[in-house]
Amino acid sequence: MIYCHDYIAPLGSLLLASDGDRLTGLWIAGQKYHGGSAAMTPAPDRAEFRHAAHWLDDYFRGANPPLADLALAPAGTAFQQHVWNILLGIPYGATMTYGDIARELARQSGRPAVAAQAVGAAVGRNPIAIIIPCHRVVGSNGSLTGYAGGLQRKRQLLTLEGVPTAHFFIPKQSTAP
Repeated sequence: MIYCHDYIAPLGSLLLASDGDRLTGLWIAGQKYHGGSAAMTPAPDRAEFRHAAHWLDDYFRGANPPLADLALAPAGTAFQQHVWNILLGIPYGATMTYGDIARELARQSGRPAVAAQAVGAAVGRNPIAIIIPCHRVVGSNGSLTGYAGGLQRKRQLLTLEGVPTAHFFIPKQSTAP
């Protein structure tokens, strides 16, 4: 059974999903690749949702809450999981480029190279937005590109974390809404 809970955040409604023990999804209303299409049972009183709500409350107050209290279980391929683990290592208030992640994946796997486009696809399929901080990934040219929750929300999250965003720009053509 898949459980769900709505959380109202400063940037809009968030849908949280759980497998009964661990958080499996967190989607911003209207985002691309929204995972809330499966049959879900509303269960706002579940412990995993209380922990996630507490984490989100702290985060939206401008704190850097630890991930230790959250049990996460994002479903994805081995490659996606590897990318998402790297995302979890991007410090609060910092950014990393798709190319940086590709180079780190190549280094960790012993491959000569990993395509930044493949990294972008995996980042875009992150099922636990905000907590797995895909909003901290930017284009190498300073573009705020590729955020399934919307580029204005990406800027809002980076600003909340104290990232100077004046030098970032939203490209004229983007894959994000």
